[in-house]
Amino acid sequence: MELTPLTAVSPVDGRYAGKTESLREYFSEFALIRYRVRVEIEYFIALCSIPLPQLADFDRSRFGELRDIYMKMTPEEAARVKEIEKVTNHDVKAIEYYIKEHFKAMGISRWGEFVHFGLTSQDINNTSVPLSFKEAMDEVYLPALGEIVDCLKKMSEEWKDIPMLAKTHGQPASPTRVGKEFRVFLVRIEEQLRQLSALEYPAKFGGATGNMNAHKAAYPDIDWISFGDRFVSSLGLKRSFPTTQIEHYDNLAALFDNIRRINTILIDMCRDIWTYISMEYFRQKVNKNEVGSSAMPHKVNPIDFENAEGNLGIADAMLTHLSMKLPVSRLQRDLTDSTVLRNIGMPLAHGLIAVSSLKKGLGKLIINEDAIRADLDRNWAVVAEGIQTILRRENYPNPYETLKALTRTGKGIDHKTISEFIEGLDVSESVKAELRAITPMTYTGF
Repeated sequence: MELTPLTAVSPVDGRYAGKTESLREYFSEFALIRYRVRVEIEYFIALCSIPLPQLADFDRSRFGELRDIYMKMTPEEAARVKEIEKVTNHDVKAIEYYIKEHFKAMGISRWGEFVHFGLTSQDINNTSVPLSFKEAMDEVYLPALGEIVDCLKKMSEEWKDIPMLAKTHGQPASPTRVGKEFRVFLVRIEEQLRQLSALEYPAKFGGATGNMNAHKAAYPDIDWISFGDRFVSSLGLKRSFPTTQIEHYDNLAALFDNIRRINTILIDMCRDIWTYISMEYFRQKVNKNEVGSSAMPHKVNPIDFENAEGNLGIADAMLTHLSMKLPVSRLQRDLTDSTVLRNIGMPLAHGLIAVSSLKKGLGKLIINEDAIRADLDRNWAVVAEGIQTILRRENYPNPYETLKALTRTGKGIDHKTISEFIEGLDVSESVKAELRAITPMTYTGF
């Protein structure tokens, strides 16, 4: 059966293919092959730049041709790597042989043995994979998340003066403002993005067991440690040293954990907005052609927020496994990280689906000020906090207990109840004026 969005096993490449196709440049099998070729070519160029004695006469004007091997690579050319792998049964060795084929075609095969010189597979994997992850984050995921940040900035500003009843433990609490509640999510996300920007993308580059044994044996007078640092830095990564055969993934786990915290904040926001919609604080723009229920024609469901919540949950589960599994490897290395790393793009894919749905949902929101105002007007008891605090300032006897007795009766507290209470207080007229000014619509703090 041919692979299409209709036959794909994963909804990432099936139902949601249109929302995730931008990640194929970073996480597909073709992308992994191209990133590996890129690292191998850049490593060869770096060896020429030392230069190693045997590479001193390599024509540097041909570096552009070398880079074309990966920059102009097509899926059809990458298929040649898979053909070689059928023989080698080793994916990275297939990359080496593929590049050597190009060297032969270019007439530079006498330098071919310096492809993959002194390296182990993980020197390629533990640079190409974090490089692909970094570029996917910088070029796709973070810009998409930035659109959510922009939406929240706009909403928090537009609705900053609209009072709203707060709910703690699901019960009426001191009023807040709609814009402020959206700003809470905004500043939480911005803080996590700040922390994320401070994290470096780690790479391992040190030979079969991390000691650059082969490099030292072949060229003992070269400072290979500094070379490795410079080479990895040239890729935009941070070299981990010392290591075993593989990167220890601690910093990569920190990146996963940070992304998971952002997702968790977005889940929190999805659930709150879902609840506000159920309370009729928000309506949703209606597409007359859409169907909300196969049985109930009236339904307009908050499906975008539900879709986002579900995909964020899947992403978080994957990120949790990645951050817990990858730093654990037996002795100098076992192979369990290999298959796990091949799934590194999956949480970003589900996150991207979620962000797309969330942006769509935010764009549908229509604030229902009448419903918000009516809810405030039904809950005059929430001004009790402000009244008792002013009475405390005036050294009024037992103000908290007095307001508690007034408001915790199980009966409705309305404007009339509060007004009569204020007029009956033994305080100055100026204090009564302060108290009269406190309403559910005005008692919103800063």
